[in-house]
Amino acid sequence: MTKTGGFGILLVLVAGIFQGTFLLPMKYMRKWEWENSWLGFSSSAYLLLPWALALLTVPHLKSALSATDSAAVSRTLLLGLGWGVGALLMGLGVDYVGLALGFAIVLGLAASVGTLIPLLVLTPEKFRGPGRGVMILGLVIMLLGISVCSWAGKVKEDYLQGSERKDKTASQRSYRVGLGLCILSGILSSCGNLGFAFGSALRVSALSHGAREQYASNLLWAVLTVPLFLCNATYCFYLLFRRKTLGNFGLPGSTHGYSLVSLMGVLWLGGMVLYGLGADQLGSLGPSLGWSLLVSSIVLVANAWGIWTGEWEGSGRKPMRIMTVGLAFLVVAIFTIGYSST
Repeated sequence: MTKTGGFGILLVLVAGIFQGTFLLPMKYMRKWEWENSWLGFSSSAYLLLPWALALLTVPHLKSALSATDSAAVSRTLLLGLGWGVGALLMGLGVDYVGLALGFAIVLGLAASVGTLIPLLVLTPEKFRGPGRGVMILGLVIMLLGISVCSWAGKVKEDYLQGSERKDKTASQRSYRVGLGLCILSGILSSCGNLGFAFGSALRVSALSHGAREQYASNLLWAVLTVPLFLCNATYCFYLLFRRKTLGNFGLPGSTHGYSLVSLMGVLWLGGMVLYGLGADQLGSLGPSLGWSLLVSSIVLVANAWGIWTGEWEGSGRKPMRIMTVGLAFLVVAIFTIGYSST
């Protein structure tokens, strides 16, 4: 398959639209609690769909997997575990601080870590060259953008909270908890890109067993998402039994919920597959430059949905202005980091 940078960038940007949208259906869950929705999503996005796609596109799947070096598979599973914890924390953090702010913080950090490490390991000559100063500048701008977005969330909570001290204190505590969850999630969520960047052994094995080049990464995604599913499913089952919400899956009208979590799974996996295809088109810089482009588009799309669904209504103009400045910093930082890798 001929590699085309422009086509690769287009694929990555479309992947960002998918990834920036996948949590939106969760806002319209009516009869399910968070643990019901997240387990349904995790089952479709992290387990059923990746392995179904791998079975359809990778010939001799079992042989390709067994032929891969065990150390490479273990490394991929370990990174998948880190990614799983990050994804779980993102779901919890967004529930506290909202879709727009949550995505900004999580993806800002994930972009920094997920871009920097593949550059240092896979293409260190890029970091030792003239792009080093630009890379450091991008990381500084990224941290500034995250700080400004966090400030915007704090101001929003103060506006939405009323004057009663007790409620305000509880709201501030919830905001701090959500902020901490999102920061930790951002660091761990970079493991998804690290798994893709350092999982070449699985792609090579898929190719050697007859998979087409554009489908070779499907074996990698299937393996990488196994611990992602186990981590999220374990916590969801804990909540289901603790809160006695397991029966919600059988409530009348639950078909609506199953449809929404299936849509979430398709959007999420579709975004990851398109990112893999686009990053491959970008060559050796795909895991770094491609990741920066992916995250920038996710930030913009997620915040557009957050504004459209009214997350910032009633908070006044000041929080929106601050959030806009923070997002501008994030987008500039992401493109600066991407530019430094060129």
